[in-house]
Amino acid sequence: MTDASYNRRTMHVPEKILLATPRGYCAGVDRAVQTVERALELHGAPVYVRKEIVHNKHVVEQLRERGAVFVDELDDSIPAGAVTVFSAHGVSPAVHEEAARRGLETIDATCPLVTKVHREAVKFAAEGYTIVLIGHDGHEEVEGTMGEAPEAIVLVETVEDVDALEVADPERLAYISQTTLSVDETRAIIGRLRERFPAITGPRTDDICYATTNRQAAVKQLAPLCELVLVIGSRNSSNSNRLVEVAREHGAASYLIDNEEQVDEAWLTGVRTLGITSGASAPEDLVQRLVDFFRVRGTVAVEEFEVVKEDVRFMLPGPIRRALAADAG
Repeated sequence: MTDASYNRRTMHVPEKILLATPRGYCAGVDRAVQTVERALELHGAPVYVRKEIVHNKHVVEQLRERGAVFVDELDDSIPAGAVTVFSAHGVSPAVHEEAARRGLETIDATCPLVTKVHREAVKFAAEGYTIVLIGHDGHEEVEGTMGEAPEAIVLVETVEDVDALEVADPERLAYISQTTLSVDETRAIIGRLRERFPAITGPRTDDICYATTNRQAAVKQLAPLCELVLVIGSRNSSNSNRLVEVAREHGAASYLIDNEEQVDEAWLTGVRTLGITSGASAPEDLVQRLVDFFRVRGTVAVEEFEVVKEDVRFMLPGPIRRALAADAG
């Protein structure tokens, strides 16, 4: 529904907006987006990107306009030797091997927290474990992680999957997780794994990323104070979809939207306090556009609702840092 379709005098608007904090970009997404931007500045267009650099169509379109070319695979559409960026979700060793075979100049923008999970998979496989990967089938992060040890990894998505799981040696079993899952759902799956397989081992630290955990924690506290929570994020963003689920589980109606143009007037009936948050791949300007959408229609009170402070930063990939240093020198 567009701005033009609203009657400003009759449309119901919330009295107050609470902005979940933290929200939006995580350190891994910020690093990945900056990687493509710096690669374009250093090398010029086109810069090829395997898959979407992050799961947000607004970000992808902005980078495409600047000269990024997004491809599904490393096929003949990429010229030999071209600068090619791997997305924040990570890739399998087979993708690295194919890039090397084709002589591509690769820049790996995989989130360091995803890289941590890859290393865990390699370690457990080398030690002879069967690895249970908790994640969503078909998600790019899951595909990349499974590619590290395809013969050793089995995927589970639900507690029911755990109940149906059969393994050759229950004494040599380990688990790892996709980084963007529901914190509570993952905890339930791990709990069931430990019930069924008491000898199971896991990573030394939690695989669910700090940003996923913090954004869900903020929504858990925010939702009971609101009649409606709007989550800004794209449909293919796992962590954004989980925020909608968390808001609903904690008492608020909730919808996932790409931007303010997707607000449905019917959602606002009876809403006095509106909560707004955004997934880890959604830029802050989309949040501010949504806030302005309501302000021009009469909402006056807008407050930050801070639950956790974040100060995590990741360095840019080595090839970008070295190129920037050489350029400065």
